[in-house]
Amino acid sequence: MTFIMNLIIKTFIETAYLTGVIILVGMLLGVLRNNSIRNFQRSFGSKALMVTGVIGVPIHELSHATFALLFGHKITNIKLLQKPDKDGIMGYVQHSYNQSSIYQQIGNFFIGIAPIFGGVFSIIALMKFVIPQAYNEFIKILFKSLQVTVLDKNTVEGIITSYRGLIKVIFSLENFQNPYYYLFLFAALCISSHISLSSADIKGASKGLGVLFLLLLILNALNLSKYILSFNLIKYNILITGFLIISVLLSIVTFLVSLILNMINRNI
Repeated sequence: MTFIMNLIIKTFIETAYLTGVIILVGMLLGVLRNNSIRNFQRSFGSKALMVTGVIGVPIHELSHATFALLFGHKITNIKLLQKPDKDGIMGYVQHSYNQSSIYQQIGNFFIGIAPIFGGVFSIIALMKFVIPQAYNEFIKILFKSLQVTVLDKNTVEGIITSYRGLIKVIFSLENFQNPYYYLFLFAALCISSHISLSSADIKGASKGLGVLFLLLLILNALNLSKYILSFNLIKYNILITGFLIISVLLSIVTFLVSLILNMINRNI
């Protein structure tokens, strides 16, 4: 009995190490997104969803589609953008897979969370072309994080300082003199407004997460997980956090913009 409990606890911890940061960030993005959309709708009505959705929704759905193909799923139907239906759905990707394939079943998790990474990569790509100095600073931070071997107070303080510097570069006065910077901000706002996961996304991802947990449980029972998880989990989580923090920062900015617009609208 003790062996089974230890096995389950160990597997739970390993699953948390691999997916915990992604899940927590996904939940935070969901809260920010819901509040941002609510504020935009209060200020501009239901049309606000279509304004942000023109850019945000296709990127959201293409992210699902890309990961579906990467994990061998067959896309049966796809809608990149539509007017919100009675459930508020503005786009969708329907796909099928071989349920006897562990790889394709685990893929459900990554397909479900794909919009987070698709949104982040889209924003980073925009940074490279519009504000290259911010992109270079971001890449420098990522490479610096790969050198981390121990997560202690100094490491955390160093990471926080690095991202403070990145925020200053992104929102420097020099950038506001660049007309293309405003297009970047608008596109980033649209992407951030639709980067979070829908209930259908979460449902699909939970299926893959369950299969991943069972796979790790079997590997632990056979004492094989040490070969699968031999890479540095600290570096992995810092690297993942580095990518995801961009989405969090811009989602916070989106929320603040929506809040300010809502306050201005109230006072008119």
